[in-house]
Amino acid sequence: MELKDYQITSNGISLHVTELGDGPAVLFCHGFPDTAYTWRRQMNAVASSGYRAIAPDMRGYGRSSAPSDPAVYTPLHTAGDLVGLLDALKIPSAAIVGHDWGATHAWNAAMMRPDRFKAVFCLAVPYFPRGDVSVFERMRTTGHENDFYMFEQIKPEADQVWADAAITIPGILYWASGSAPVDQRWNPLDPARSLHRPAPGPLPSWVEPDYLAHNVAEFQRTGFHGALNYYRAAELYFDLSAAWKGTKITQPSFYISGKADGLGALYPPAEKLRDGLPGLVGSLELDNVGHWIQHEASAEVSQQLVKFLRTVHPA
Repeated sequence: MELKDYQITSNGISLHVTELGDGPAVLFCHGFPDTAYTWRRQMNAVASSGYRAIAPDMRGYGRSSAPSDPAVYTPLHTAGDLVGLLDALKIPSAAIVGHDWGATHAWNAAMMRPDRFKAVFCLAVPYFPRGDVSVFERMRTTGHENDFYMFEQIKPEADQVWADAAITIPGILYWASGSAPVDQRWNPLDPARSLHRPAPGPLPSWVEPDYLAHNVAEFQRTGFHGALNYYRAAELYFDLSAAWKGTKITQPSFYISGKADGLGALYPPAEKLRDGLPGLVGSLELDNVGHWIQHEASAEVSQQLVKFLRTVHPA
């Protein structure tokens, strides 16, 4: 099977897309600070199982357009990009897979367009229906304005903090993973345990050298402004999304988290997931795995994904 890559116009921007295989479509959405390359192992697994794996560099990343205005990075915009991608490829509907911000945007696309996104499989960021207060407001009122990591990510100077991709990309891979020591790994409420610290030495074996080299090179070329705009758009989207307050996602869904992921501290317990996901087929919490689930537990993710697809989106 040959990996294809091409540019398409969607929703007024250009998207760089990679794809592999033939069959029912599976659309992969990556997060921060990443590219479509992050999904290469899962794309191989689903393509080998009779599916068409399609992974764009999300807007702001890699070889896709990166508008400078943070206001155009909400799920309203990315859902438009993804629907436009399906339209350009003449695909009526797809299963959607997401990690990190890609999970947030996959969940939201599925919520807005259940006719186009028939099943959802996400990693590291769960879906909970919109409530009354944004995470930013919650952090302000609980006294975390100076330590919650997203406040640092939205500052203009964050572009410069992240700029040295040869340091920051290996750093986030290491510190947000289950490989880092428990008392030192990333904590979203402790600036001393930030994501952008230099890694202390060689990276764990689960980080593929070609993946690392690809991402470092891409961010050295593009910078981090587009990528960080996802954080800058988050509170704006909360304000724009009041019409979807309490909305459940009824399509079949599956969720995987890592027990060693710092983000876990921010979420309600896993048993509450089904309240917002009545179609939840299953969820897993993996031991000794941090934020980079598709790398740290690559085989497990691929196996669960193929099993899920065969059940809900048969080839």
